[in-house]
Amino acid sequence: MKYKENKKLVKDFWNKSSCGEELYLKGENKKKAYLNQSSIRYKLEPYILDFAKFEESKNKKVLEIGVGLGSDHQKFAEAGAKLTGIDITERAIMHTANRLKVFELSSDLRIGDAEKLQFSDNEFDQVYSWGVIHHSPNTGKAVNEIYRVLKEGGKANVMIYHKNSFVGYMLWLRYALLMLKPFTSLKSIYAKHLESPGTKAYSINEAEKMFSKFTSLNISTVLTHGDLLTSQAGQRHKGVVLSLARILFPVFIIKTLFPKHGLFMLISATK
Repeated sequence: MKYKENKKLVKDFWNKSSCGEELYLKGENKKKAYLNQSSIRYKLEPYILDFAKFEESKNKKVLEIGVGLGSDHQKFAEAGAKLTGIDITERAIMHTANRLKVFELSSDLRIGDAEKLQFSDNEFDQVYSWGVIHHSPNTGKAVNEIYRVLKEGGKANVMIYHKNSFVGYMLWLRYALLMLKPFTSLKSIYAKHLESPGTKAYSINEAEKMFSKFTSLNISTVLTHGDLLTSQAGQRHKGVVLSLARILFPVFIIKTLFPKHGLFMLISATK
């Protein structure tokens, strides 16, 4: 797939529905809907709160790449960050701007491309991105841009998808093995069947290479509600078989024996 075509497909996918808005933003009371969305988000993904370190951002220049529905962006604004946010889609910027207006908060919100950040070198104290840059056609370029715009000593907190995850294994089972295509790679499975077209997932070694410019690097993985089938979240995968699998899935065994096979890779890096 050509680069520009891939980029357009990614943008079109997320512009149709910003990170699950059809699941969470229901009803006419926008404030209540946004609070409900945040509550569900942090219940499903509680590790965000420790990872993002919202409370440490007061008076710091913070850039969020990929604001989505704006729940994390709201947390940074409430903490007193000098905040900037970008997203490749107009829809996400609209949602986040509306959200901040409802809560009387502010941010410099812009349409933007993670691979071509329109900011000066050494501009931000922190760059935060949760589950975004693995959708970009050139994730490595996005990482280099994060490094460029960070100040010396600045922090990057980035979540990207982990290749060796139960989400990947289950997608492979469904779309490779059961389709009698057992030699289909996980790379192909993620690109075709997980969220927007061309989605990528990385091994820890691959992530270490992408972030090799940073002076310090901490990488961990977490089992997600997707890996454990403990939620109804997801925009592309539904059905009776999946509902049955949720009932029979050996959650305790996976948590005990395979704790490092989660989809989310949490990367904390210092420039």
